[in-house]
Amino acid sequence: MAVVVVTRRSRWSLEVTLKALAVAACYYVAGRLGLLGQLVVEGVVVTPMWPPTGVAVASLLVFGVWVWPGIALGSLLVIASLTTPQITALVTVAGSTAAPLCACLLLRRVGFRLDISRLRDGLALVFLGGFGSMLIGATAGVAPQVWSGELDAGQFWSVWLAWWVGDTMGVLLVTPLLLVLFLGATGRLSGRRWKEAVCLGLAVVLLVPLAVLSPTSMLFLVFPLLIWAALRFQLAGSMLCALFASVLTTFAANTQRGAFLDLSGLEVMAKLHVFNGSAALTALLLSSMVTEQRATRRSVQRACTELGEVLEHLAAGENPLELPGRSTPAVSDDKAPPSARDRPV
Repeated sequence: MAVVVVTRRSRWSLEVTLKALAVAACYYVAGRLGLLGQLVVEGVVVTPMWPPTGVAVASLLVFGVWVWPGIALGSLLVIASLTTPQITALVTVAGSTAAPLCACLLLRRVGFRLDISRLRDGLALVFLGGFGSMLIGATAGVAPQVWSGELDAGQFWSVWLAWWVGDTMGVLLVTPLLLVLFLGATGRLSGRRWKEAVCLGLAVVLLVPLAVLSPTSMLFLVFPLLIWAALRFQLAGSMLCALFASVLTTFAANTQRGAFLDLSGLEVMAKLHVFNGSAALTALLLSSMVTEQRATRRSVQRACTELGEVLEHLAAGENPLELPGRSTPAVSDDKAPPSARDRPV
């Protein structure tokens, strides 16, 4: 018996180790991709969207909290790829690990569903997993730089805000998409749905670059596409559209083209953050609301179908409880209906 227990523990430890290493690799790759869209704010390099936070939160929700060493290792590797790690880097690594852990624990506490099939799931991911928990990572990332003298005290809030928004955008844009891919919740598309999906994809590919790169600043053209994707294809379609728009908008902000032409660094960051946040919230909350309403409609239709079957059997003089597949509930003696002679006259 002891040998069996030890074998199970060793297999569990090996499985957790492999998952943690996979999380570290994905975190590092996402970090390198995120650095491609970096901006300079107050002389400090920041990223408007930090995908590793989305990878970290999704990994903890799917694989469990025991893979947190993979997040810490991935964060340390990203820092080591940029500069020689100092003691302050350990605080940053701790914050980058604690923030997703806090997000995962808070989401589990409120009964978060991985398929984000309810509006409350979308709101929980926004406010608990994104806005609230990422305060830890931003504070742990910027405060050590101020203490060590690498960053002036007057630059704290601007850099802190950019860091916090970047982590939050990573959660709002990347985590839902990874959960959809993991659960395989894209669903099957019929012939007509495939045609509509192709039309939506073409519209996104053509209109989003026009909206972002046009010097007349037509970013508002993106939102009808997000609404279309959310109403017809729920989370998978809306988050893909929002992520594509966010990446292209970040590219335009880096090159100061289109809607970001002739703007200062702070104006570019503010405009980019407002757009990314609005797109992410629109896609996430609207798709979760549509998914919840469709689930409610299916449950009502199923209940109406069952009720219709019961009424048909009653009209035919049959007892629905005695039909195959239905069990008659047991009634105790003290709750049994009184017989005719026991009823009061």
